[in-house]
Amino acid sequence: MPAGYVGRFAPSPTGRLHAGSLVAALASWLDARAHGGQWHVRIEDVDRPRCVAGAGEAIVQQLAQCGLVPDGQVLWQSQRDALYQQALDALIAQGLVYPCGCSRKDIEAAQAHPSARHKAQVYPGTCRAGLQGKAARAWRLHVPAVRQARGLPSLTLWTDRRLGPQSEDVAQAVGDFVLRRADGLWAYQLAVVVDDAAQGITDVVRGQDLVDNTARQIVLQRALGLPTPRYLHTPLVLGADGDKLSKQNGAEPLDLSEPMAALNAAAQALGLPTGTPPLASALAQWVAQWRPSAPVAGHLP
Repeated sequence: MPAGYVGRFAPSPTGRLHAGSLVAALASWLDARAHGGQWHVRIEDVDRPRCVAGAGEAIVQQLAQCGLVPDGQVLWQSQRDALYQQALDALIAQGLVYPCGCSRKDIEAAQAHPSARHKAQVYPGTCRAGLQGKAARAWRLHVPAVRQARGLPSLTLWTDRRLGPQSEDVAQAVGDFVLRRADGLWAYQLAVVVDDAAQGITDVVRGQDLVDNTARQIVLQRALGLPTPRYLHTPLVLGADGDKLSKQNGAEPLDLSEPMAALNAAAQALGLPTGTPPLASALAQWVAQWRPSAPVAGHLP
């Protein structure tokens, strides 16, 4: 691992931390500390309608209760609109994005085989050649144009430090994806890429449910001329129904009246032994024992 490690934990403030989000927080903190690096907290409140008032502050407080204190000030995406606009303007100037007037119904109607639609629809590029009289609703990244301009192969390749080699053809799997939404809000993909670069993030440690975002983020990094971090996706904590534990399926906020109990559960999910109080001693024990299962790969070219 080269010097200058910078990691982050970037929760969305749609509620307080639950057991699954604590696993991701602990893993990212441990990875940073085990490599002598910095660890930042970023509150990803870019999707304002889904955010719960006070949840971001509550998450920071919960992390502190668990001894997970960031290096430096907490960053809030809701305060960074100007940076996202600068990135979009740069892409517009290069002809790598275009306005889109399609509604969800339009995209559904354009699918060649409606009976075989994926849960996440592939955008067919309807507005690449112009809006054809429709009003602009969103801005999309022109994935084939990025590939041509940057000399990229059709397959986006990366190595996950836990899952190993990964690949995806973004044009085939997703299509031209949204950077600014029809409601005027910034899309997650643009915000996270801009902020990771601005904060100098070298290593992204997050839950495995986000692994399918990685190829899109790498393509967007290439489009903007930004570095690509190393990635490590942690095991998911599952609910009683077998699905990923999340606020959407009823995950209960953590009871941190006894932080050690919550941290021990998170540590066990990461394959670490039970820690013993005091809290600082348990965290130090886990830092010493932190061994990601796959070797660290260097930065992507």
